[in-house]
Amino acid sequence: MNRILFTAATIIVFTITCQAQSQELPKFEVAAEFTTLERNDFTGTRTDPGFGGRFTFNFNRVVSFETAGYFFPKRCFSCRDNGRITEVLSGVKVGKRFEKWGIFVKGRPGFVSFSEGEVNIVPAPPPADPTFPFKFELSRSTNFATDVGGVLEFYPSNRIVTRFDVGDTIIHFNSTTRNSIQFVPSSNSFLVLPLTVPSRTTHSFQFMTSVGFRF
Repeated sequence: MNRILFTAATIIVFTITCQAQSQELPKFEVAAEFTTLERNDFTGTRTDPGFGGRFTFNFNRVVSFETAGYFFPKRCFSCRDNGRITEVLSGVKVGKRFEKWGIFVKGRPGFVSFSEGEVNIVPAPPPADPTFPFKFELSRSTNFATDVGGVLEFYPSNRIVTRFDVGDTIIHFNSTTRNSIQFVPSSNSFLVLPLTVPSRTTHSFQFMTSVGFRF
């Protein structure tokens, strides 16, 4: 009788342990993501599509740390900050998980880089056009950014997670000095003068959706 009770108790404990392990939150998560980001152009705003990936480490069921990177392949020629966009973010996600879904808030600082964000005027090398002996020089502009928003997750299984993010991508542009052209009527010529562009901060709506694998 004692052996039967011991065997039954062992089976029950083993079953409970297996169920607890199967419900335990996996620590790591990788995901492929699709995203859209608003940006300013001369007509107002436009929305550019992009793609990227995300890695998440779950400290527990409440707090997670994650790193994500995105690339927006559409090149803009009429934006205040031209070119293609690259974005890298790292930060925390905090919230509540239920059996089949979870809701969170996130704060992820990082940077946003525009491939042709800096436009400067420099003297053109000889032979230059005497009527306009200058050229426009394009260079990359990399700026501090923070992604702040909310996250909604659904769990079809313990290993698969689908996710939807909405948020405000806050980009801070530092003050820069660029060259400007001034026409001098008395000498019928142009002068290149330094121009200080003040710092500014922009707010852009960003949407993300992804399918991830947890392990």
